[in-house]
Amino acid sequence: MPPRHHRTDLAAFADGLAARLPDTWTSTYTRHAAYHDQIATTSTVWDMGAVGYAASNFVLSHQAVLARADGARLLLFDRPRYRHQFMIGALEPDAHHDAFHRVAEPNGIAIPAGPARAAAQVTRRLLPRYEDALRQVRHNTAHPAPRRPEPSLIFGAVSMAWHPDGAVGAVTGVREATAVLYGAGFQYHPYHRQFLLPASYGDREQIARVQAVSQKLARIGVGVTMRPAQPAPAPTALPARPPSPAVASATR
Repeated sequence: MPPRHHRTDLAAFADGLAARLPDTWTSTYTRHAAYHDQIATTSTVWDMGAVGYAASNFVLSHQAVLARADGARLLLFDRPRYRHQFMIGALEPDAHHDAFHRVAEPNGIAIPAGPARAAAQVTRRLLPRYEDALRQVRHNTAHPAPRRPEPSLIFGAVSMAWHPDGAVGAVTGVREATAVLYGAGFQYHPYHRQFLLPASYGDREQIARVQAVSQKLARIGVGVTMRPAQPAPAPTALPARPPSPAVASATR
């Protein structure tokens, strides 16, 4: 996954977009030197669709966060492979994972490069479901209701391990966890019966992706266990071959 060349107009576009949204929004622009630098923000993307996938699987190089005084935040970045479009999605509020129970993700959208048209689409398509999700989370936080434990939330887990070839394997029976693994770049391999994160990402990026997966799974009540790497099996020594009759007779 090579770094992407960032556009020079993202900061200006973010300012123009923020100025056209309802209420008062401010914009903060940040550049990233490497993939792991964006994890602190992208791991909180409130999206299980295209925006969440792009934020997890591409080096963004830069981003802008639009913020409102009440704590609402939106993440804006270049849309991968579409030079004249951006992507924007909500960031999760700071709340206990129980508060997100049964709250649908306010999935983000792709928007055009014109601030006026983009603001109209964000106002019509993204903000209403984001506001609704925020209200539900805040209500759940203020009024935590006792509920019957669900096995998928209490007993669900993802077991990970480093393989000798450098890949990270993951095994789980929790359906919700598979979407998170796919979003972070894990691919299911039927032969191995597990999800694998390729060694080609490199140790540092693998660790960043595993951390992001762990954070997302924790918010839906799914634990992660990391087993130690299994050492590669030592090569088996072949038994010495008996000398051929010709060699045996020559040494007598």
